[in-house]
Amino acid sequence: MAHFAQLDDSNIVLQVIVVGNDDINNLPFPESESVGLQFLINWSGGYTNWKQTSYNNNFRKNYAGVGYTYDEQRDAFIPPKPYASWVLNEEICQWKPPVPNPMDGKHYMWNESTVSWIEESL
Repeated sequence: MAHFAQLDDSNIVLQVIVVGNDDINNLPFPESESVGLQFLINWSGGYTNWKQTSYNNNFRKNYAGVGYTYDEQRDAFIPPKPYASWVLNEEICQWKPPVPNPMDGKHYMWNESTVSWIEESL
């Protein structure tokens, strides 16, 4: 199975579609992408903005999800930014807090107004 993200004009993921191996001629990525693209153009009635995504994160850094952005320069899917203060880790294209999450076995949640982790009371 191959997975393809349908993108809007701003390269935001609208949905992810599974395409059968027979429909991509059992080809591996990257050869499968052009075959899958043609299949999806026909299947969707002419929609052309699709990018293949990897369920196992083998390419394009992250598996695409609704609301993710496809970044052409990085050739990567980037999740929505969770907080204004978080920064993008360029290597893995994931958002990281400016302060590391405490690793003391307790549960914390991010507080954007104080830009810090607050212990959760369970």
